[in-house]
Amino acid sequence: MKSFCTKLCFVFLIFLVITNCLYSEAQKCRPSGRIRGKKAPSGQCNKENDSDCCVQGKMYTTYECSPPVSVHTKAYLTLNSFEKGGDGGGPSECDNKYHPDDTPVVALSTGWFNHRSRCLNNITISANGRSVVAMVVDECDSTVGCDDDHDYQPPCPPNIVDASMAVWKALGVPHNQWGGLDITWSDA
Repeated sequence: MKSFCTKLCFVFLIFLVITNCLYSEAQKCRPSGRIRGKKAPSGQCNKENDSDCCVQGKMYTTYECSPPVSVHTKAYLTLNSFEKGGDGGGPSECDNKYHPDDTPVVALSTGWFNHRSRCLNNITISANGRSVVAMVVDECDSTVGCDDDHDYQPPCPPNIVDASMAVWKALGVPHNQWGGLDITWSDA
């Protein structure tokens, strides 16, 4: 009987290890493809807030997923203007409106945007010993880019929270350091 229990425990342990590995593998976000960059027509790529413009012929990685969301999801905060004429391009996807720079709003990478499921919901962003609540109004598209619809900017990485100036101010980041910051976020 003891031998049977030992074997059963061993088989169960192997089962747990394999299940855990498969679960961990499923939680990873892997590239879904690549697109070739196109040069923007003159004046078509807004470089406000140090936005990148696609480079003719350069290959850009695309993602249909983002890292798993937790109570402290790690992300990279970028700066975006959601105002008309800003580097965010057209109106926000969630409400087809523009938003003032002094309003705490964000765009999330495609996987986190999750087919609009977070539209007009709030998230809490933490960094610098502070937190701010911001509303999700747009997608930072990780699947396409380098075209007119995306202001000739490359696809977003899978871990981006693209935030208005109001978010940066609320986090107490000195203006000369705006542009990129490691943060955590969660659904509010």
